[in-house]
Amino acid sequence: MTVSSDAGEPKFKINALYKIFGEEPEIALKALRDRNLTKSELLEEYNHVLALEDINFNAKAGEISVIMGLSGSGKSTLIRHINRLIEPTSGEIIYGGNDILSCSADEIRQIRREKMSMVFQNFGLLPHRTVIQNVGLSLEARSFSRKRIFSEAEKWLDEVGLQGYEGKYPDQLSGGMQQRVGIARALASNAEVMLMDEAFSALDPLIRSDMQDLLLKLQKGLRKTIVFITHDLDEALKLADHLVILKDGKIVQQGDPQRVLVEPEDRYVFDFVSDTNRARVLRVRTIMEPISSSSHMFIEGEIDQEETLETMIKLSGGDISKNYLVKNGVDSVGIAKMERLLEALVPVKKNEIRSKEI
Repeated sequence: MTVSSDAGEPKFKINALYKIFGEEPEIALKALRDRNLTKSELLEEYNHVLALEDINFNAKAGEISVIMGLSGSGKSTLIRHINRLIEPTSGEIIYGGNDILSCSADEIRQIRREKMSMVFQNFGLLPHRTVIQNVGLSLEARSFSRKRIFSEAEKWLDEVGLQGYEGKYPDQLSGGMQQRVGIARALASNAEVMLMDEAFSALDPLIRSDMQDLLLKLQKGLRKTIVFITHDLDEALKLADHLVILKDGKIVQQGDPQRVLVEPEDRYVFDFVSDTNRARVLRVRTIMEPISSSSHMFIEGEIDQEETLETMIKLSGGDISKNYLVKNGVDSVGIAKMERLLEALVPVKKNEIRSKEI
């Protein structure tokens, strides 16, 4: 599939989004803004739950935006606002130049059928329908011919590695296979946006890793705009082009996951990322320096900018004096030094972090 011309541009924008659960959310929101109440104060004084507070982020076309946080952080609530499974208290979601919060019921149903597919944690398959019938559901809802439905469904089942399982029922498949059906169903809709809510969380670790690899493989060719929800940092760092970290319904940091890892903005993010195996996650591009025309340093060899620091360590044999020319395809884009690599493996000290409380 050809990458669309708007690749890298925002596919949709979430601006100043608030969600408050309770009988009079508008009154609670006014109090929240006027008096700068905390989440606990709003609950104590108004008996309302602040689920999302002033959420702002852009999902770029052709990228995977991962929203992560602990249980209760608001991540699943947030993704359900994007296709209006949950109505916000305030804010806007700009998609296709329009605020989808102003769409009619018929318009939002059309968006869900044709523009935004969704993959759920519990698979969401219909037990009385075969695999191929489940995959073709979105096309059936759009009154496509039976021949086209089955042709498209077979194509996507092949893509996710389920050839020969067309006539099986969901309860005849393993959890990983059921989730492959869920992904095939989302792809068959040809939606430009995929919303994935804890899609792999119910799977065993090895199967989960396989599903992550499958998603990345498919994404290389399809370049969908994907919003992926997870509570697992390793999964987030593996998948994300853009990482959003939530705490108590607020965004505490967002950006390139590599930068979030090496430059945590507060103690919460520091604690969140401190146990990560940095050598396996950080990329060479994160530590590289500009190529200096006046530099006469000895270059040991070349390394691709997307290789991990673990690969660079193996390449160097642990010799901290070695330097490598960093490549992006045929282009030389920087210099990676082993001494800089060692610095990146050590988390920044807490007293060096800009605390948001100060």
